Amino acid sequence: MSAGEYDRYDRIRSVLAEADEPLTAREILALAGECEEIDSPHRVATVLGRWAERGEVEVIADRPYRYRLET
Repeated sequence: MSAGEYDRYDRIRSVLAEADEPLTAREILALAGECEEIDSPHRVATVLGRWAERGEVEVIADRPYRYRLET
Protein backbone atom coordinates (compact mmCIF):
# COMPACT_ATOMS: atom_id res chain seq x y z
CA MET A 1 0.00 0.00 0.00
CA SER A 2 1.33 3.42 -0.90
CA ALA A 3 1.65 6.29 1.55
CA GLY A 4 -1.18 8.14 -0.25
CA GLU A 5 -3.53 5.20 0.18
CA TYR A 6 -2.71 4.97 3.86
CA ASP A 7 -3.24 8.71 4.32
CA ARG A 8 -6.66 8.49 2.64
CA TYR A 9 -7.69 5.56 4.78
CA ASP A 10 -6.35 7.18 7.95
CA ARG A 11 -8.41 10.34 7.34
CA ILE A 12 -11.54 8.36 6.45
CA ARG A 13 -11.00 6.06 9.44
CA SER A 14 -10.78 9.04 11.81
CA VAL A 15 -14.12 10.34 10.49
CA LEU A 16 -15.75 6.94 11.04
CA ALA A 17 -14.21 6.59 14.50
CA GLU A 18 -15.84 9.85 15.58
CA ALA A 19 -19.25 8.97 14.13
CA ASP A 20 -22.08 7.73 16.33
CA GLU A 21 -23.74 5.89 13.46
CA PRO A 22 -22.83 4.40 10.07
CA LEU A 23 -22.15 7.04 7.41
CA THR A 24 -22.54 7.21 3.64
CA ALA A 25 -19.54 7.93 1.42
CA ARG A 26 -20.94 11.40 0.75
CA GLU A 27 -21.27 12.12 4.49
CA ILE A 28 -17.72 10.89 5.09
CA LEU A 29 -16.42 13.13 2.30
CA ALA A 30 -18.18 16.16 3.79
CA LEU A 31 -16.80 15.46 7.27
CA ALA A 32 -13.27 14.78 5.99
CA GLY A 33 -12.93 18.42 5.01
CA GLU A 34 -10.38 19.67 2.51
CA CYS A 35 -8.15 16.78 1.54
CA GLU A 36 -6.63 16.39 -1.93
CA GLU A 37 -6.46 12.61 -1.53
CA ILE A 38 -10.21 12.33 -0.91
CA ASP A 39 -11.94 14.09 -3.76
CA SER A 40 -15.20 12.19 -4.36
CA PRO A 41 -17.70 9.83 -2.72
CA HIS A 42 -16.54 7.20 -5.24
CA ARG A 43 -12.97 7.45 -3.94
CA VAL A 44 -14.24 7.09 -0.35
CA ALA A 45 -16.27 4.01 -1.28
CA THR A 46 -13.33 2.48 -3.15
CA VAL A 47 -10.96 2.93 -0.21
CA LEU A 48 -13.50 1.52 2.24
CA GLY A 49 -14.32 -1.41 -0.03
CA ARG A 50 -10.69 -2.45 -0.05
CA TRP A 51 -10.48 -2.25 3.73
CA ALA A 52 -13.78 -4.11 4.09
CA GLU A 53 -12.16 -7.06 2.32
CA ARG A 54 -9.61 -7.10 5.15
CA GLY A 55 -12.34 -7.04 7.80
CA GLU A 56 -11.62 -3.58 9.18
CA VAL A 57 -14.71 -1.84 7.83
CA GLU A 58 -18.30 -3.05 7.71
CA VAL A 59 -20.29 -2.23 4.59
CA ILE A 60 -24.02 -1.98 5.20
CA ALA A 61 -25.70 -2.77 1.90
CA ASP A 62 -28.48 -0.22 1.88
CA ARG A 63 -29.37 2.59 -0.47
CA PRO A 64 -27.04 4.36 -0.20
CA TYR A 65 -24.40 2.07 1.24
CA ARG A 66 -23.25 2.99 4.73
CA TYR A 67 -19.96 2.28 6.41
CA ARG A 68 -18.72 1.79 9.96
CA LEU A 69 -15.59 0.48 11.59
CA GLU A 70 -15.59 -3.14 12.70
CA THR A 71 -15.40 -3.34 16.46
